[in-house]
Amino acid sequence: MNPGRLSRRGLFAYAAFALPLAMAALPVYVHVPKFYGDALGMPLATVGAILLACRLLDAFQDPLLGYLSDRAQAYPLGRRLLILLSVPLLAAGLIALFHPPEAGDVALGVWLAVALVVVYLGFSMGSISYYALGAELSRDYHERTRITATRGALAVAGVLLAAAVPELLSAQIGAQAGLALFSLAFIPVVLLGAAATVRYSPRPARARPRADARGIYSALRVPFASAHYRWLILVSILSGIAAAIPATLILFYVQDVLQRPDLSGLFLALYFVLGAAGMPLWIAAARRLGKKRAWLLGMVFSVIAFVWAFLLGAGDIGEFAAVCVLSGLAYGAELAIPPSILADIVDRDERAATGSRPDGAYFGLWQMVDKLNLALAAGIALPLLGWLGYQPGALQAPQSTLSFMYALVPCGIKLAAVACLWAAPVEARTGEPSGLTLHGETAP
Repeated sequence: MNPGRLSRRGLFAYAAFALPLAMAALPVYVHVPKFYGDALGMPLATVGAILLACRLLDAFQDPLLGYLSDRAQAYPLGRRLLILLSVPLLAAGLIALFHPPEAGDVALGVWLAVALVVVYLGFSMGSISYYALGAELSRDYHERTRITATRGALAVAGVLLAAAVPELLSAQIGAQAGLALFSLAFIPVVLLGAAATVRYSPRPARARPRADARGIYSALRVPFASAHYRWLILVSILSGIAAAIPATLILFYVQDVLQRPDLSGLFLALYFVLGAAGMPLWIAAARRLGKKRAWLLGMVFSVIAFVWAFLLGAGDIGEFAAVCVLSGLAYGAELAIPPSILADIVDRDERAATGSRPDGAYFGLWQMVDKLNLALAAGIALPLLGWLGYQPGALQAPQSTLSFMYALVPCGIKLAAVACLWAAPVEARTGEPSGLTLHGETAP
């Protein structure tokens, strides 16, 4: 038996916390813009500005939370302690977001900002320590992809719950009440997921490292000393922005271009189900081609699948379903491969270093980039659409401004990510199951 391979029980215990994390993330990133801008009537530019400000604050707190995750190694529970502390923040923030008071735009904007700060703090505190913990579970090159793929599959399950349950509830009791009830149902899910991960996930493959004694600025400089890491961050910025723009605009697109807001949950479900279903294919591709080549293939396939959304209009349900299916298959590569490459880079840099290494700093900075992508998507796309004259609820023709922003702009950015990844030396492969032998970079 491969000594670096986790048991199925241990693997799913670790992956359990991914479900509530994803279940919280989708409503925050997808439903909040439409909920406050449409159902509650706040100006779209105001909603975009608040989202941008809060997401920027959230992004820049991530390196600090990564540093705190490393410092938490001095305590018996280590990173698991911060996972536990994140639970009440996540639950309280999500409930506040979807239980707004009846108030004017100013008071409602303040409420939105405070609720976002709370839920973002909980999400970041839990997820950074959670991902850093996952990188420590195995030192085997291929097992890391198995870990990230299983985590991604549970995350997809959380996304599906977050996509389907509010839609079902909304059909029965209305959109606002449905989201409010969903936020309450989230409480037992996050409690169970955190308990499973903290109590039953495997111990790290190496002895628990001592808490990093460096100051925060010294610790945060360590990841950027790695050329592999710098290139990975650059590719992730471009690829992440390309994914964040459609995630921000999909509800508007389905409502005003396709004219079928009742099918939003179905389209999201198709996308994420196929993302999970496609992950075994991308794991196999990574084994055969290498992680970098497999990721390149996934990004090119995503552009080919998604660009057709620009041409669609009212009633093109089957065509958009096909776009969701094919782009969902491509999304499986994004779920499984980049986090696995990051874990390889962290492990490679550890072997080249002496003394303790700030694992949390790598993941804090990585997550900061993800947050900046989402902040830029909301803070640029929404106000730009408003400036160009788009009004939520108005019918949009095929190849409209909304279609251009939803489909063509992300595809252009994704192609730039492909070009950068082609040139990037990101694959730092560890070849032996024990992780004791390092190999050189894999060329494109």
